[in-house]
Amino acid sequence: MNVPLSVLDLSPISAGSDPATALRNTIELAQRAEDWGFRRYWVAEHHFVAVASAAPAVLIGQIAAATNRIRVGAAAVQLGYTTAVAVVESFGMLEAFYPGRIDLGVGRSGQRRSEEHKPKKPKEPRPPRVWHEVDGVVVPTPFDLRGLLDLEQLQATMGILQQPEAVSPDFAEQVNDILALVDGDYHVGSFDVHAVPGERSGLRPWIFGSTRGQSARVAGALGLPFVASYHITPATALEAIDAYRDAFVPSAALAKPYVVVSADVVVADDSDTAQHLAAGYGHWVYSIRTGVGAMPYPDPASCPPLTEEQFALVKDRLATQFVGNADEVAERLEALQRVTRADELVITSVTHRHCDRLRSHELIAKRWGLTE
Repeated sequence: MNVPLSVLDLSPISAGSDPATALRNTIELAQRAEDWGFRRYWVAEHHFVAVASAAPAVLIGQIAAATNRIRVGAAAVQLGYTTAVAVVESFGMLEAFYPGRIDLGVGRSGQRRSEEHKPKKPKEPRPPRVWHEVDGVVVPTPFDLRGLLDLEQLQATMGILQQPEAVSPDFAEQVNDILALVDGDYHVGSFDVHAVPGERSGLRPWIFGSTRGQSARVAGALGLPFVASYHITPATALEAIDAYRDAFVPSAALAKPYVVVSADVVVADDSDTAQHLAAGYGHWVYSIRTGVGAMPYPDPASCPPLTEEQFALVKDRLATQFVGNADEVAERLEALQRVTRADELVITSVTHRHCDRLRSHELIAKRWGLTE
């Protein structure tokens, strides 16, 4: 039997479209995903780019209201731009409205570190990893963004999401604060503090990570589920999973590790059509890696071939996008699950036309055995 399959949605804005349309498309896809048998529907958090999922808690409430059974959650709340109290209260409210259907996903993105919190450079350089395959799963060479991004522009833009001079608490501290607030064990000095709503809601964080760094270790040490982003960081996702399992300590929430792995997919009725629909993906990733963020998703009919320079910057993501008919994509998903021993897979699928994105999810749901 195949593992459960879930959906990750960015509410992408296509070239020529607008945010309102992207959000309406998200609601429709969520409703259809519920009908097709997907287990969860997660939305990402992104800012100042051509995707409309800027406020996950708001969007989750709209999705949950428009559906009946499917679990809905964040993938993931960027803790560097908020506080543990705000997260628990907003998701506690969602859980009160939709009991047993809300997933609280959190990630380290957005943390502005003070000098003492900045990671120290290793004394000895790590040997470079080479591009290889593991039982059919591509593990590319790690991609280095240094020298590509305008860091001054990026820091200035994202900095307005925080109070001036604010320094986010350590990620582990924030996750522990969330747990304490949910469990009713949070204290400020000698005073008890109660998050209303949120306390005793039963929420447990899902930790999202991409490397064998802090996120994986925190998830393991606290006995929480871990989501590895193979679709964004295919070079390091497998080692992140290993680090999580190595660090895992059983908890009241989990007796053993629970791993979810993400994959970027485009499915169509035939391989040629799928390849055509995915033709804009390289340009989209290129815009992410060389600018502040994603451009409107391009129309494949008007996309020129990637230049040699563009291809060099996105080839790892092209090689790890699963594109084809339902059988071809299912085989690659099965290989990913087999290699990672994932307990669940989550797919993200972006196409220029909404109808093609709906069809992509419908086809893989049928092939995976989620629906008749």
